Amino acid sequence: MSITLKDLLPRQKGKIVRINGTGAIRRRLLDMGLVPGCEVEIERYAPLGDPIEVKIRGYHLSLRKEEAKMVECKEETYENKADSGSGRQS
Repeated sequence: MSITLKDLLPRQKGKIVRINGTGAIRRRLLDMGLVPGCEVEIERYAPLGDPIEVKIRGYHLSLRKEEAKMVECKEETYENKADSGSGRQS
């Protein structure tokens, strides 16, 4: 199930699935490192809810809610992490 980056809660992680939008805004998000397959974590929301601070690729990035709505992601859960990275076979 895909949700947007805006829908994640603080300390919640997700994996970027797709960047919606067109033109300069989409290019800007991609240039900032928001590319499909990257893991992102919500650090915190500003007191009035805008902007949102996220951690991606080891650095902190602030995004407006409108920008965060364009980033479609898949919520990371413990089961997803266990399945993808163990390398063991049962």
